[in-house]
Amino acid sequence: MHRNRLALAVAAAVAASAFVVPSAFAQEPAAPASREATTLDAVQVTGSRARGRAAEETAAPVDVIGKEELNATGATEIGQILQMLEPSFNFSRTFVSDGTDILRPATLRSLGPDQVLVLVNGKRRHQQALVNVQQTIGRGSAGTDINAIPLSAIERIEVLRDGAAAQYGSDAISGVINIILKKQTEETQLSFQAGKYYAGDGANYQGSVNTGVKLGGDGGYLNLSLEYRDRAETNRAGPDSLRVNPPRVTQRLGDADATDAYFWFNGGLPVGNGELYWFGGLSRREGDSSGFFRSPGDNRTVPALYPNGFLPNILTTVDDHSLAVGYKAPINDNWDWDISVNRGRSKFGFEESNSVNVSWWYEPKPGGGIYAESPTKADTGTLQFDQTTFNLDFRGTLKGFNDNPLYLGTGLEYRQDDYQIRPGAPVTYTYGRTNNRAIPIFGQTGDTAQPGMQGFPGFSPNEAVDDGRHNYAVYLDAETNLTDRFLLGGAVRYEDYSDFGNTTTGKLSARFDATEQFAVRGTVSTGFRAPGVQQLFYSQRSTNLNAAGVLTDTLTARQDSAVTRAFGIEPLKEETSKSASLGFVFKPNDRFSLTMDVFRIDIDDRIIFSSNIQPESVGTNGQPCAPGNGNCPIRAILDPIGVGQVLFFTNAIDTRTTGLDVVASHNTEFAGGSKLNLTALVHFNKTEVKDRRSQSTILSPEALFDDTQVTLIQDGQPRAHHVLQSVYEIGKWEWTARANYYGSVAGEGFTPGTKQRWGGKWLGDLAVRYKFNDKTSLTVGGNNIFDTYPDKWDTVTGAPFPQLGFKYGWETLPFGMNGGSYYARIDYRF
Repeated sequence: MHRNRLALAVAAAVAASAFVVPSAFAQEPAAPASREATTLDAVQVTGSRARGRAAEETAAPVDVIGKEELNATGATEIGQILQMLEPSFNFSRTFVSDGTDILRPATLRSLGPDQVLVLVNGKRRHQQALVNVQQTIGRGSAGTDINAIPLSAIERIEVLRDGAAAQYGSDAISGVINIILKKQTEETQLSFQAGKYYAGDGANYQGSVNTGVKLGGDGGYLNLSLEYRDRAETNRAGPDSLRVNPPRVTQRLGDADATDAYFWFNGGLPVGNGELYWFGGLSRREGDSSGFFRSPGDNRTVPALYPNGFLPNILTTVDDHSLAVGYKAPINDNWDWDISVNRGRSKFGFEESNSVNVSWWYEPKPGGGIYAESPTKADTGTLQFDQTTFNLDFRGTLKGFNDNPLYLGTGLEYRQDDYQIRPGAPVTYTYGRTNNRAIPIFGQTGDTAQPGMQGFPGFSPNEAVDDGRHNYAVYLDAETNLTDRFLLGGAVRYEDYSDFGNTTTGKLSARFDATEQFAVRGTVSTGFRAPGVQQLFYSQRSTNLNAAGVLTDTLTARQDSAVTRAFGIEPLKEETSKSASLGFVFKPNDRFSLTMDVFRIDIDDRIIFSSNIQPESVGTNGQPCAPGNGNCPIRAILDPIGVGQVLFFTNAIDTRTTGLDVVASHNTEFAGGSKLNLTALVHFNKTEVKDRRSQSTILSPEALFDDTQVTLIQDGQPRAHHVLQSVYEIGKWEWTARANYYGSVAGEGFTPGTKQRWGGKWLGDLAVRYKFNDKTSLTVGGNNIFDTYPDKWDTVTGAPFPQLGFKYGWETLPFGMNGGSYYARIDYRF
């Protein structure tokens, strides 16, 4: 249990280097400055509770992306849009990764998906039920399903690139993404977009309607959004020359087939001297992806059903519901209050098709012979995460220094998190119909038949759970100008959790405007992240590749279970962090701005998903492992439960992330009325694993978290991501050209000991928009117009995967491998 006193937190912060972050007016040029959506001088933004504080005045970096910029990318998913516009954001493309194929990890500043806090209208957004347990970015984490929010409902997105746990609580180590919903009531907005990849697949269609109505005659509103998206699969697999003859494509490598439907709302109604407000929505996503091909001669196939082998089909359903209701009102001229309850649910359902339970098929039948029967489709189980958050906040001003107001924010929060795993149908997890492993059942090769459905075995009653935890927090946030040029802020937060104890975090921030053109800003802070209930309660038995590339029965053991205790692994505790940044803002005139900022984030006791722990073949005495050999402690733990490898969550590493952000923009308005906006955003980061530790006497630090997983942490996300953009407007025409550079990434998850590296690439986008009138416009464009692909996987050092059809890699590709695409979009409002 970790406890920090405020004095220690502040002392640590002062001892760290100060960070000055780019001002919002310097970051906003990621979108054309001529668009009204980026003019937010009267809007209070994320990172400050001071009333009326604008983005360009804050003491922390806030990037504001308006609806015009969001709509102009040609992308239809919020995660992909942010990746194109926000260099510190990464939205890695994954495939053959179970549920992660449809619910991709979103990260900020190269940290984990669960180390960025997502807000909607300033209120905490619930996380996803799915745990990323495959060899992907965010391995072992459960982040936030950012794609559960429709584009048509969003007014703007604010990205706070700063540690903010003292202000907003757990998860805000790498920063905060605040999604602001539309309030407009003046018109109805219709949009339809269609596109396809150059390769001829991946056709996608999106249609939306957003409308608003006034409630009463005194500022009440109700904004409604309906949206539907259909995305067909892509496949960039090459021929499989090892498992089938003649060679043919056996894998699905690319985007999963997905359909999304949304209904979202945002409303407010004057009541008394305040406002009753509510917002939230429903979304449903249905995904269709595949597992790893089972070849005809594999013991996991049934020739009578699949004479040519088969590709297991994983069908997923993601249901997301949320509702926030609150009331805010002034107390007097200087103070106001806000009380709210926010309820969210993420439900992730699995279904397996085009599969088989081999042990059911080959199970001996009473009286002789085998059953020769097995369903080929079944429900494999459901994950569910529920969160209820209660907030009571007060905000106001007191007299400060030199008659400058002292802005104060204080309040309390109570949160209940619950997690459920519901089992699938018995055929998806049992060994034969009775699940009695004493019964000999042999597959086609004569080896013991594999239990459960192939591809994604179901959750069994042994993994079923319905548990949770609660916590409460109190905070104080203060900000004032000590002089007209020097802004100083501070925050402290105390949180107490029902499972692991309490923690206190602090933050100091400052801004010095040396002149009207030059400013220095900085923050230092301590932070924390509580282990998610998903990490606390998740367990699973599945089939994965072991180090030799062989499909192996694998157990994800629940933390603080009999298995983890046998290894000597202690229960999870919170991660702690220290962060700092330093930089400058230079804006000599209204047309040009430049910022340069460095940051550093140190995280201790980071929660990781362990390496695949496999039984020994040779004991500590040098003798081969055999039943009862006491010198083979791993085998002694795993053999009785019938698995070939085990994984679990544990606090095992310390990391350090350093980085640099440079933002430059230049805007020109020509005599004829045309406008040109040029923007360059440069982002570098580097994450290092500073220390590996093991609580186990059986497992060394290097065995618990091996070099393969270190590579995923250090090199799995691009260390460089740059965005260059130009927007030219003339009359009814608007031309947008954008280039994204994604730095190199590396992985060795499927070639242990051999690091595969994929080089950095530039991707170019081009769009042309024509406004027929004030109500109708047409946009035609292309993304990745030069049809750029990742480097191909080395056929020698990457073997056998290139020979199995994996041409471009697997675990860490930041921009995927679909190649170029084109689209057309029509917008109409009335």
